[in-house]
Amino acid sequence: MERIELDEAMLQGQADIWRYMYSFADAMALKSAVELRIADIIHSNGGATTLSQIASCINGGLTSPDITTLARIMRLLIRRKIFTVHHPSDGGDLLYDLTHSSRWLLHDSEQTLAPIVLMNNHTWQMAPWHYFSQCVKEGGIAFKKAYGCELWDLASRNPDLNKLFNDGMACTAKVVTNAILSSYKQGLSSIGSLVDVGGGTGGLISEIVKTYPHMKGINFDLPHVVSMAPTYNGVSHIGGDMFHAIPNADAVIMKWILHDWTDEECIKILRNCKKAIPRENGKVIIVEIILKEDGSGVFDDIGFVMDLVMFAHTNGKERTEAEWKKILEGGGFSHHKIINIPALVSIIEAYPDAQ
Repeated sequence: MERIELDEAMLQGQADIWRYMYSFADAMALKSAVELRIADIIHSNGGATTLSQIASCINGGLTSPDITTLARIMRLLIRRKIFTVHHPSDGGDLLYDLTHSSRWLLHDSEQTLAPIVLMNNHTWQMAPWHYFSQCVKEGGIAFKKAYGCELWDLASRNPDLNKLFNDGMACTAKVVTNAILSSYKQGLSSIGSLVDVGGGTGGLISEIVKTYPHMKGINFDLPHVVSMAPTYNGVSHIGGDMFHAIPNADAVIMKWILHDWTDEECIKILRNCKKAIPRENGKVIIVEIILKEDGSGVFDDIGFVMDLVMFAHTNGKERTEAEWKKILEGGGFSHHKIINIPALVSIIEAYPDAQ
């Protein structure tokens, strides 16, 4: 019996290695579904759609897609529960439909992850992952080893990459903003002015100001980023560098900013945040992942994947609460509280030390 159990365990171990080795296939199939707008086609058709109907809508019907290849991609995505398939009782063609997962791939939905699927699986984002072992041996930044410069420098020189990055960040801002606005009302309602540090094209701050029109909103990011930002009522766009100075406001909000940087760099940013807010009643609102090593929540596993994404694309990392506490104290914020929201991220509300 022991030998049989050992053989089964070894066989499962082998199967796991095969699965992880080819896990990139899931991401590539997902990316192709977004590029082909399969979810949008099914949605616009009102639901259950045959493969030939999907194929006829690809590329606006101007070309004849390879329906066999499409079927093979869909077969994997159905197995991964991204889409579902029905077998008609009359023996007709299979009918493909959306699931709760594929509804997040609709391009025109207010809550979509389609742009960040395209961003994270673009070829320029993939190259740094091949330098992990070299970084272990020699140290250094994976992205820089791949391209000779850091992500922000490459994006600033390449408008197409800059747009891809901004679109990806904007769609996550909408998803996270929805969770913030529904679960953090008490934390926002009393703020008179709020600066979004690293706010990209202003998606987050514009929605906050729309909900709280008494608030003065400031969207603060690098000049080449805010140059692409649309006009929003109640929001001013300011270009600058958070490592030098941050515009003054009653409070600072940062969504997915500090995880891009080392502890030392985070402390420098936080010290600039402290200078920008009042000594009394000022606060910094940090929207980030909090790693839980034994966590079993719906997003806890993704946090550890995101930590390696940070390693691949920046010089930053995801952090545990103890690690957040350390950099907050270093930046002059000895008190904080964590507010859980229905999202991949949590809110860390930090208060400046008295002078």
